[in-house]
Amino acid sequence: MGPLHWIDGFIIVCYFLLLIVISFYKRNKNETESSYLLSGRTLSLPAFVATLVSTWYGGILGVGEYSYQFGISQWVIFGLPYYLFATLFAIYLAGRIRENKALTIPEALENAYSSRTGTVSAVIIFLLVSPAPYILMLGMLFRFFTGSETHVVLFAVAIALFSLFYVSISGFRAVTRTDVLQVVLMYSGFALLLVMAIQTAGSPIQIWSQLSDVHRDPLGGHSIQYLLVWFFIALWTFVDPAFHQRAAAAKSPATAQKGIFLSIGFWFLFDIFTVMAGLYGFIILGELEQPMLVYPELGAYLLPAGLAGLFFLTLLATIMSTLDSYLFLSGQTLGRDLIAKYRGREKSVYFTRWGMFVSVVFGILLIMIYPSVIALWYVIGSVLIPGLLFPVLGVYLPLFRFHPSFAIWVLVVPCVVSITWLGLGTITGESLYNYAYWGWEPFYPGLFAAVIIWWAGKMWLAGKSNWRGNRTGREKTAR
Repeated sequence: MGPLHWIDGFIIVCYFLLLIVISFYKRNKNETESSYLLSGRTLSLPAFVATLVSTWYGGILGVGEYSYQFGISQWVIFGLPYYLFATLFAIYLAGRIRENKALTIPEALENAYSSRTGTVSAVIIFLLVSPAPYILMLGMLFRFFTGSETHVVLFAVAIALFSLFYVSISGFRAVTRTDVLQVVLMYSGFALLLVMAIQTAGSPIQIWSQLSDVHRDPLGGHSIQYLLVWFFIALWTFVDPAFHQRAAAAKSPATAQKGIFLSIGFWFLFDIFTVMAGLYGFIILGELEQPMLVYPELGAYLLPAGLAGLFFLTLLATIMSTLDSYLFLSGQTLGRDLIAKYRGREKSVYFTRWGMFVSVVFGILLIMIYPSVIALWYVIGSVLIPGLLFPVLGVYLPLFRFHPSFAIWVLVVPCVVSITWLGLGTITGESLYNYAYWGWEPFYPGLFAAVIIWWAGKMWLAGKSNWRGNRTGREKTAR
């Protein structure tokens, strides 16, 4: 594709200027820790839904690639598991997180277990919420729409620094305000694309017979075991700092819970949009050299100048909403939960801003090592989720509580097992991104190690409780 029409370029420039204006609007120059990190815990229901819905769809290019190749199974694999775990999060965790005094996951883990647990978890979460995949996607997107031969990393650096600029101005308040604009762009842009696609190729019923068997298969030609893998990966929902941050920032526990239920409905609608767009891309565009670019390719093919720029904003806003959130979360984790913990909480806002800058630099280094969005998601999720799952759930749910002395082991050992398995799979695999070793993906050994240590900690806690109970009973009998 050649460079954008000047009308499209003008629309994009206006969008960037609007983001800056929104960030500066009613800016509080003397931000407190609570106001900068969680908007003073006064997030309203509409703002809660807007920021959660938009943040969850940063991987829009990866979604397009999958729907183009495997059709309606996108909804089964990337939709259904997340609806399930988001529902469980709303029922069992959202209200408890809002009532907890902790502002972040590391702080909650520190309060529940130990100071060292909070520090170790902060390192893990900093890696988990790296904005690297979204920086990479934005670099690819800008390179496509400008028609430039400039290296993707240069575009990625430019957009990451811009995001750093306006998010650092007002913190979480800037994230939520810009998310409201971005969620409107998400839905309106895809609705426009589908209208044009239907006019060009016919209704969804009419194109159904033109799709391959793989596109019509609810599993996309994959096995049930493959589906189960993605159900396990969807456990990410329970430890996702974006979910925790928004639940903690909600005006009330009821707002957090209701907001997640409403968000699930919006996610379902947007999943319908993205699946259909992928199917129309397959019918209208035919074979693509880069399936990940099916949405921008379809927009460029169907939409005239002006509308093409609007759809570009749709993709841009979808990715940037997640980039903003993850950039802020990673900066907050490094700046507040690690540096400010030892240098003084009164400087947490200052260190959070510097933490965001470090996160950008680290993200750029990551995309140079793993220049694939799918690889970044896979590596980050497989290695880190097994270690975080049980400690985080144990903070809020009695069923998952274990003795605090086991917390460090539950955090560290599963991550070490997964990364070791990942390394062995990479060394012995037939291709660069084949991470399985002995037929097992690295996520499973890590999760297995987590279950063993968690169970040992739970039994130790139960034994301690029984010992105390028996001792108390003997003392009463003696008296």
